[in-house]
Amino acid sequence: MAQMPETDIALNGQLLIAMPGMADTRFARALVYMCAHSADEGAMGIVVNQPEPDLNMRDLLVQLNIVPDAHSAQLANKVDEIRVHRGGPVESGRGFVLHSADFMLNDASLRVGKNIGLTSTLEILRAIASGSGPQEAIFALGYAGWAPGQLETEIVSNGWLHAPADEAILFDANIDTKYDRALAKLGIAPAMLSADAGHA
Repeated sequence: MAQMPETDIALNGQLLIAMPGMADTRFARALVYMCAHSADEGAMGIVVNQPEPDLNMRDLLVQLNIVPDAHSAQLANKVDEIRVHRGGPVESGRGFVLHSADFMLNDASLRVGKNIGLTSTLEILRAIASGSGPQEAIFALGYAGWAPGQLETEIVSNGWLHAPADEAILFDANIDTKYDRALAKLGIAPAMLSADAGHA
């Protein structure tokens, strides 16, 4: 079973797994990859299992004028493998790329753990369009954010489990099964979880 964090334990690089009783419907069955967490500044993460159904990466690159519409057919094949996600309810008009650390921009990419980076500049989108971007990537609109102490309170109140992130789950295109696979990594079947506080 995942340990309940104290306020001095950072969850950077961990996955948050929403419990069935999650009161906020925006996070129902959500998996959140934690990019930053501290007692003083709160927490920030990207939801990695809620695709944006009306957007794809190819169209997005055209909309953002990264490539002209006439040249979209010339985009790298990798572009079509990158799914657009609802990253969270905060700043939902802003884009974030959660990606493998084989591609990092000086002064623009945040390294989260050993193998993952987070970048929110147009430069990474240009690299993706040209085929020179990261090997693995998720594009997210918005992020999930918590004020100092808020996430800890939600975890203690049985809102979230947390576990080490598995990159095979994080970047997998099979989005529908990510939640159940993350629970399985903890040895938990969804039917075993209770929405009542203090039980799992």
